Amino acid sequence: MMEMLLKADNVYLGYDGKTVAEGIGFEVFRGDYLCVVGENGSGKSTLIKALTGINPPLSGSIEKSPKLKNGGIGYLPQQTDLQRDFPASVREIVLSGCLKSGKFRPFYTKSDRKTASENMEKMGIKNLENKCFRELSGGQRQRVLLARALCAGRELLILDEPVSGLDTLAEKEMYSVIKELNDEGIAVIMITHDIKAAEKYADKFLVIGKEVFYGTRDEFIKKQTGEN
Repeated sequence: MMEMLLKADNVYLGYDGKTVAEGIGFEVFRGDYLCVVGENGSGKSTLIKALTGINPPLSGSIEKSPKLKNGGIGYLPQQTDLQRDFPASVREIVLSGCLKSGKFRPFYTKSDRKTASENMEKMGIKNLENKCFRELSGGQRQRVLLARALCAGRELLILDEPVSGLDTLAEKEMYSVIKELNDEGIAVIMITHDIKAAEKYADKFLVIGKEVFYGTRDEFIKKQTGEN
C-alpha cells in the first residue's frame, strides 16, 4: 500500500479575511510528482504558505504524516534579487537547511556537515562549496538551494517555479535533477507555468482557479484538449 504523506480536504485559502482559492483537495503519496498550475493570483503561493505552515488555511484541513511533521519537507522558493546577492558561501547556505524550524542550535553537528556534503555531492556542486553564492550562475544557484532543501527534508520537496529565469540548458538540467530525486522516492510538489514540461514529468496535476481540478496526467491532458 502506498504511503500517504499529505492530504488536503476542502481547503479554503486567503489572507486578511480575503478568500483567494476554495474547495481545494488533493493527496500526495510517497514518490508522487504533483504539479500545481493556475493563473497569477489564483492562490498558488498562498497554498505553499499553507503547506509549509507559514499561513494556515481559512478552513478545511491539511493532514501531514508524522514524517512531514518532523522535518520531512524541503522547500525551494522562487529566486529573488536578495537571494541572488546573498554574501555567503555555497557550503554555508546548504548547511543552513539543517537548521529545521523550531530546532535552533548555535552550531552544526557532525551529522549536519555530513548531510550537507552528501547533498552537495548529489547536486554536483561539491567543487563550488567555498565559492560565494552571488558569483554563481542561475543554474548553479538553484542546485545550491535544492541541496539546501534536501538538508531540510527528504520526504517531500515543495518547489516554487524552480526553473524561472534559467537558460534553456540549465532549465533542462534542473528538470532532470528533480526527476532523479523523484525516482528515488522523494515526493515533489512543483508550482509551474511550464505546462509542456509539467506534462512530461508530473504524474498528477492540481489546477487552481475558478474551477479546481485534481487528477492524473492523462486526465489533465484530456481536460486541456477538451476530450470527454
